[in-house]
Amino acid sequence: MESFHQLINGFAVALSWKGLLYCFIGCLWGTIVGVLPGLGPLAGMTLLLPLTFGLDPTIGIIMLTGIFYGAMYGGSTTSILVRIPGEAASVVTCIDGYEMAKQGRAGPALMIAAVGSFIGGSFSLLGLMFIAPPLAKLMIAIGPSVEVVLILLSLGVIAVVSPGSRIKTATMITLGLLVGTIGLDNITAVPRFTFGNPNLSGGLSFAALAIGLFGLSEILLNLENSQTIKAITPKLKDLVPRWKDIRDSSPAIARGSIIGFIFGIIPGVSHVVSTFVSYAVEKRFSKNPEEFGKGAIAGVAGPETANNAVTGTAMIPLLALGIPSIPATAILLSALTIHGVQPGPLLMTTRPEVFWGLVASMYIGNVILLVLNLPLVGLFVNLLRIPYNWLVPIIVIISIIGVYSVNSSVTDIWIMMISGCVGYVLRKFAYEMAPLLLALVLGDRLEGSFRLSLTMSGGDYATFVDRSAIIVLGSVLGLLLTIQASAWIFGYRKSLADEAEGA
Repeated sequence: MESFHQLINGFAVALSWKGLLYCFIGCLWGTIVGVLPGLGPLAGMTLLLPLTFGLDPTIGIIMLTGIFYGAMYGGSTTSILVRIPGEAASVVTCIDGYEMAKQGRAGPALMIAAVGSFIGGSFSLLGLMFIAPPLAKLMIAIGPSVEVVLILLSLGVIAVVSPGSRIKTATMITLGLLVGTIGLDNITAVPRFTFGNPNLSGGLSFAALAIGLFGLSEILLNLENSQTIKAITPKLKDLVPRWKDIRDSSPAIARGSIIGFIFGIIPGVSHVVSTFVSYAVEKRFSKNPEEFGKGAIAGVAGPETANNAVTGTAMIPLLALGIPSIPATAILLSALTIHGVQPGPLLMTTRPEVFWGLVASMYIGNVILLVLNLPLVGLFVNLLRIPYNWLVPIIVIISIIGVYSVNSSVTDIWIMMISGCVGYVLRKFAYEMAPLLLALVLGDRLEGSFRLSLTMSGGDYATFVDRSAIIVLGSVLGLLLTIQASAWIFGYRKSLADEAEGA
């Protein structure tokens, strides 16, 4: 009953004029970056991250979250119309979605994808509401030693399931942890790796690093293959699906909601895993599996629903534990920290308006995205006709202004430029930026909990293998192994994630 009253208060925040305005801006921008090939939720969120610093924490997070699931929605548009995934999780949608578009059925594919995304996102929000509060209470009773174990486990899982070489992923995680140590020690205030530069005392600006590693490096990579795309533009009257489309896609949407909800807790590439598993499940359950790859609407409905069902579940470890499970939630974690809000077990007690305002805004955002993605598909697709070379200067100028506005520091601009070049070089050699970002935002939390645990135990390292830590570690490992085994049974392999990220 208390949760219900808190949710009502959350809706009061989300339905205020500021909440609605910034939720709409986030959803609109997220849809645009999802439609534009080469961008996606990470680039979209990092570009607008500096703009949230002058806002109330709840309003700023509402906007960033809108970008997050807006990009998930928008990624299906280019997958269906031009067979170019807006982001990795939309790769599977290309298979049958584009075939439907070539058959003149882009409208039903886009509408079913939008409706499925709405249902999947709404379903996962129920899990966020009912699972996060008790999980947070459990974590309060456990202590910092278990938090260290969970963070190390998360980083280990990321190293295993992330696309590409495990050695390269582990290298990027290590690099992220090392970069996070730059600046003043949190406890002793001793400068570390600042080389006498006072501008580095507060550490490297997260906004500058994120925009450089993801935004600028993405731009540099896309400039190598920039081209004008001839899109298939559907008309509004062609969007209505047939009764057979609804009948065939309904079970896929239901199964996709459950699959996305379950797989959302896997750190690293949960949204990619869920879409491949959903596609494999639909093909296995179909009475006509030979239709898959030739325009089966269930091959669009299931993966798109699973993709968006991940959004709510991915918020559970972020808000209840303070641990981001995917790179997009790492951006949210850093934004909350910059605003003085510490995600974790105490969030729902100390700042309930942030948690419940965010939950309420996600319900509202799902409705906004449904409205945006049905009648305005034609408008969004026309963005594809703008030469990419024209967009680059605008994006770079926005990035520079945004980074400078955070601390009014020219050093941050240099950090952004240098990290963009470094990110470009690393990505050319197939190093992923996501593990580095996750390790970077978890580094301070890991170090703080580690040192606090040792202080409380009098320097006894056995505190990390006490009964509570072993029970939690065993339970989480058992759950992750069960989920991963289910993915393997239905045909998911790590190589599929590699192909998705490289697409």
